[in-house]
Amino acid sequence: MSTNSNYSKQTNWGQFVPLVTVFFFWGFVAASNDILIPVFKKAFNLSQGQSQLVSVAFYVAYTVGSLIYMFISKAIKQDVVNKIGYKNGLILGLLISASGTLLFYPAANLGSFPLMITGLFILGLGFSLQQIVANPLAIEIGPTETGSQRLTMAGGINNLGTTIGPLIVAFAIFGSATASNTEASIESVKIPYMVLGGAFILVAILLKFSSLPQITPTITEDTDDVVPGEHRDSALKYPQLVLGMIAIFVYVGVEVSTASNLPAYMENSLGFSTKDIAPYVSLYWASLMIGRWTGAVEAFDITSGSKKILRFLAPYLAFGVFLLVNAIAQHDLSHFYIYGVIILVMIACDILSKGNPARMLLIFSSMGILSLITGMMTTGMISVYAFTSVGLFCSTLWPCIFALAINGLGKHTNQGSGFLIMMIMGGGIVSWLQGMLADYTNIHFSYIVGVICFAYLVFYALRVTKILKEQGISLDQVQKENAH
Repeated sequence: MSTNSNYSKQTNWGQFVPLVTVFFFWGFVAASNDILIPVFKKAFNLSQGQSQLVSVAFYVAYTVGSLIYMFISKAIKQDVVNKIGYKNGLILGLLISASGTLLFYPAANLGSFPLMITGLFILGLGFSLQQIVANPLAIEIGPTETGSQRLTMAGGINNLGTTIGPLIVAFAIFGSATASNTEASIESVKIPYMVLGGAFILVAILLKFSSLPQITPTITEDTDDVVPGEHRDSALKYPQLVLGMIAIFVYVGVEVSTASNLPAYMENSLGFSTKDIAPYVSLYWASLMIGRWTGAVEAFDITSGSKKILRFLAPYLAFGVFLLVNAIAQHDLSHFYIYGVIILVMIACDILSKGNPARMLLIFSSMGILSLITGMMTTGMISVYAFTSVGLFCSTLWPCIFALAINGLGKHTNQGSGFLIMMIMGGGIVSWLQGMLADYTNIHFSYIVGVICFAYLVFYALRVTKILKEQGISLDQVQKENAH
């Protein structure tokens, strides 16, 4: 079977648009969790470690989902998604997520924390199926060469969700930012999640009638044994994948825990009230959007001159979206303009990496370490900006790690992709570890957890280049071929 990408070199936007709505939802929910954490913490009287169970429930669901998926595939001796079709896989995932949001209704009425996190868990289960389908699909519906850039662009849409999510959910929970309303009731959590459930069902119906392909041809033929390593019988026999799984674990870990522990830091150490934190959580996730919009520039079919200009325009456009959304929410923007300078640093790093995923991983992870250490050594607003800038340096790491980890896997690519999605649970476990450490020491010091995560990513960037070289894959070569 020949795929679209073999003979047409155009991205199929008609298929790409309905696909990215799903990416938007993942972001919306993931970032909204950061608003739920301080609300639940107060309402249910939880410690910092316990409050991070919100992250644990949501992110561990990805792993459980991937495992269920693999077991069923093994049992029926066929890839589940290929059996039911990609389109149906996405629709099923959306409906599972919708059923999770509906649990928020009885959970809020009963004031039950276990029921709330069960709802989040089911929501995450649906997302895990959507992720397994949507990531390869984003690469598939256009030319292979710009696949990872399309994934970055989908990530940029995902972060539009993460930027708007905290603001809308905070608004729904706290109402307008009036001084009289600082306490959030658990009751108020119902509405935004009911609406979300409705949106999931609506998109599922839209997808049913969209032109998304039912099945994406997967790589099944045995690849030539001339390529080193292709005759291995499992994805786990490839060191780039195994080390890449740990890399995804710690990367999602540092990305999520930096944000989910930020409200507690701002409340305890800087005296912010819960309702005033939303813009900063939003800025953190907007930072990811700023970085991803920069990375997505490569996906467009334009001259290199235009790309150079866009490289500077795209991040500031994304920053503009953040400012606009906060202006609509009537937040004071004067604190945020200085952030424009930090964005310049990120653009410089992007240019230095020359599109090589390993070099990008090395430079951005090193900057992440610098940001966290700066945040730990300072106080006040400087520390807040240092912590939020971690978002800028996490922004492009997912596609870098993903591309490096499945490079050279041949027919094991799909299996490898499932293993990587499984490691998203790092988001919950690392957040929980940081929360526990914060309970024992203090929240400021607990950010050392993130430093350790980035240090591993620096190691992976250096090590994976050697591993791939031994398998006859040169990353700069891959880059040159993609450029043509």
